[in-house]
Amino acid sequence: MKRFARLEEIRRMDPYRDASEIYRLSSAYEFPWDYTRALELALYRTYAVPSIGRLLAETAELTGRAQKRYDDTTLLLDAVVEHGFRSPDGRTAVRRINQMHRGYDIGNDDMRYVLCTFVVMPKRWIDAYGWRRLSRHEIVATAEHYRTLGRHMGIQDIPGSYEEFEALLDAYEEAHFAWDAGARRVSDATLDLMASWYPRSLAPVLRASTLALLDDRLLRAFRYSPPSPATRALVRRGVRARGRFVRLMPPRRTPHHARQNWEVKGYPDGYSLERLGTWPVPGVRGCPVRHLDVSAGE
Repeated sequence: MKRFARLEEIRRMDPYRDASEIYRLSSAYEFPWDYTRALELALYRTYAVPSIGRLLAETAELTGRAQKRYDDTTLLLDAVVEHGFRSPDGRTAVRRINQMHRGYDIGNDDMRYVLCTFVVMPKRWIDAYGWRRLSRHEIVATAEHYRTLGRHMGIQDIPGSYEEFEALLDAYEEAHFAWDAGARRVSDATLDLMASWYPRSLAPVLRASTLALLDDRLLRAFRYSPPSPATRALVRRGVRARGRFVRLMPPRRTPHHARQNWEVKGYPDGYSLERLGTWPVPGVRGCPVRHLDVSAGE
C-alpha cells in the first residue's frame, strides 16, 4: 500500500455525504496520535473560559477524578467516530453526553465554542506537526462531522464551514479568555494527569514541554510564566521531527481508535458506554441547551 493511497481514497469521497467516514479514516489511520494530542489540547484550552473552567472546578470532575473524566470523554467521543451516529453504540454515546450536560447550566455559546475547538485545533496541530497537512476534503469533513454532533446535542447557530468555526473560536477566545482561580486548578490538575502517565522523574520536563506547546493567549489566561524561546523551539522542533519520521513509515493497515490509547487507564476489565460519565445531581438545575433525541437517527 502506497503512503498516500488512503489520501487518494479520501479525495474520491464526498466530504459532505461521507463526512464521518472521512473523519474516521483520517483520525484512525492517517493521524491517530496527532488527533489524540490535538483533542487533548482542544479540551484543555476551554478551561481558560471562566464559565467553563469554574464549572469544572466546582464539580471536581477534573480536580478530583481527572483520569476518569479523561477516560470517559475519550471513550464517548471515540464511540461516535468508530461506529457512526446511526449505530447503537453511537446513539448510546451521544445520549450519555446529552444526559451529562443536562445536569448543569451550560450556555449555548460555551457549548458551541467547545465544538469549535474540536474542529479547529486538530487542523492547526496537524498542519504544524503532522506528517502531511490535512487535505481540503478532510477539513470539510471534520466540520461536517462535528456539525452533525452539534445538531444531536441541540446546539444552536452552529457554524456552517471550517472557516466560520475558526473565526468564531478566535473571536470567542479574544472576548472570553480570562483568569479564574478555579480554572487554574483544573489546568494544574490536567497537567498533573498528563505527567502521571510517565515516570515521576520526568514530570517537570513533561510539564515544561506541554507549556511550550501552548500559545501566549492561553498562557496569559492561566498566568503561567511563558517558556523560554529556546525551550519552546526545542519542543516544537522535536514534535515536528516526529511528523517527518512518520512520513517515512509505511501507512497504517489497521485502525487505531482512541479507546486503544494507553493513556486510557480506568477500565482494564472493559466498560459499558451507558455507564460512562457523570450523572445529574438531584436539585441541580438542568442544562438550558435543547437536546435532540438521537434515537431518531441523523
